[in-house]
Amino acid sequence: MLLASKTRAWLSFVCVPSCEGQTLDCMHDPKIDIDPTTPLHLKNYTVPTESSDPPRRTRSGMTPVRRRLRTGVSIGAGLALVGILAAGGLAINTGIARAETAAHETQVLQAQAAAQRVPVDKKAQDAITTANQTIAAVKDKADTAKLTSSVASLSEYKALDTATVNTRVASVQAAGTAVIAAAAEVDRKASEAAAAAQAAADAAAAQAAADALANSNTPDGARATAQSMAASEYGWGGDQFSCLSNLWQKESGWSYTAYNAGGGATGIPQSLPGSKMASAGSDWETNATTQIIWGLGYIKGSYGTPCAAWSHSQSVNWY
Repeated sequence: MLLASKTRAWLSFVCVPSCEGQTLDCMHDPKIDIDPTTPLHLKNYTVPTESSDPPRRTRSGMTPVRRRLRTGVSIGAGLALVGILAAGGLAINTGIARAETAAHETQVLQAQAAAQRVPVDKKAQDAITTANQTIAAVKDKADTAKLTSSVASLSEYKALDTATVNTRVASVQAAGTAVIAAAAEVDRKASEAAAAAQAAADAAAAQAAADALANSNTPDGARATAQSMAASEYGWGGDQFSCLSNLWQKESGWSYTAYNAGGGATGIPQSLPGSKMASAGSDWETNATTQIIWGLGYIKGSYGTPCAAWSHSQSVNWY
């Protein structure tokens, strides 16, 4: 049943019987016009089903039924508005929560990417450092142009993706290995050349020594050695050397291989036995200079000068 004012149909409700037609639950429906002449029972309102008297009006000119209906409509509209606002707030809160979740997920992904990038950047840094050390170490031993170019291409590693960084690191390492190998080859050749030069120098020195020995072992070579040593070591001049020359010419003829089979005297100074000369050098049997060194020392210690030794030899035929 529908009920409204007798004067105009300003409000529409959908009414559902709630208890054997005695009361009605009503919702406002603007699509339904209320017949002002039809009596009905409304929820929370009791309306006489039969009355010939016109509805009683209040000071505002509105009947109690219409005033209560308007109050109910206002309350319903308010509740609907609250529901709309609550739903809107829920939607806003849900949107904010989703945005915050997305931002958090982005931060997590960024942190993970940064953590994964750390070893890649370190690999690039280490490769550049090693390459620069290699360039400085090889200096002019090898061509470093390719290695230098590879380092330059890797220097912007922070702006490169991981795959590109790894590729360029491998290029730097390969170029560095090639430079090191080239420098090592240069060092090897230089070492071989130095060894060959040293061997040649040693051989030359040995030959010179052999030549000197051979020369000093001759009678003339032995005299020259003795004259030089007598002057430099003992201060004996030409007169003393003249006596020395006569003395040893008589004893051995200035031959380092001289040997007296009757007494065992040996060498230029005719040491007896010859092994005494070992005090001047282990090569006393083959080196005239060693024998001269021993003989000059013997004369100095036994006679003081070569002339004194020569005089003694002339007197007793030995010294």
